[in-house]
Amino acid sequence: MAVKIRLKRIGAKKNPYYRVVVADSRSPRDGKFIEEIGTYDPMKEPALVNIDADKAATWLKNGAQPTETVKSLFVKNGIISK
Repeated sequence: MAVKIRLKRIGAKKNPYYRVVVADSRSPRDGKFIEEIGTYDPMKEPALVNIDADKAATWLKNGAQPTETVKSLFVKNGIISK
């Protein structure tokens, strides 16, 4: 089973809001997930990012692969280094 750390969209039309979740790579974008580790609001200025660094580090250590967008959020928040 390949585990990914990715964004799950929960916002309204033209008003995106995301949850950062750990999910099986085969499940749909807004489908079943294993654990929620944070939120991301790109509409705020500056974008509001709230991620549980301990949970993220634990999942990364256990082999979960972040998507490109989540990886850039992690780098901006100092969870992983470039």
